[in-house]
Amino acid sequence: MADETNTSAAAPAGAEGEAPAAKKAKRKGKKSILNGVVHIQSTFNNTIITITDVSGNVISWSSAGARGFKGSRKSTPFAAQVAAGDAAAKAMEHGLKNVSVFVKGPGAGRESALRALAAAGLKINLIRDVTPIPHNGCRQPKRRRV
Repeated sequence: MADETNTSAAAPAGAEGEAPAAKKAKRKGKKSILNGVVHIQSTFNNTIITITDVSGNVISWSSAGARGFKGSRKSTPFAAQVAAGDAAAKAMEHGLKNVSVFVKGPGAGRESALRALAAAGLKINLIRDVTPIPHNGCRQPKRRRV
């Protein structure tokens, strides 16, 4: 056992004196996208808007928290309106015009986010509620006693 040598500790060939090749960050240019999909996730605490192309690649996103709202102000309809307007403005820089909207969750910002998207100048083709509904899956949290 004392005669065994450890060959795995040897440095790999070509690593001596060479600096590792630096990875260059690839800057994404402006794309020309006409049709897209808007995902609105509205929870009790926040509203998150993600705009993708039809294959699912993210073009822009925004949320009430990212727009500077803190605490209970994040869950207001106004915060959702500001977040949706911001995400729509970023997406329209890429040439987005027509969108399908998928709304998920029970939050207060659902309708106001939709209105903000329309007011920003996006043409809404489809609105669909994709809130997951359990078929008696997990046990619900206990009811609050206020």
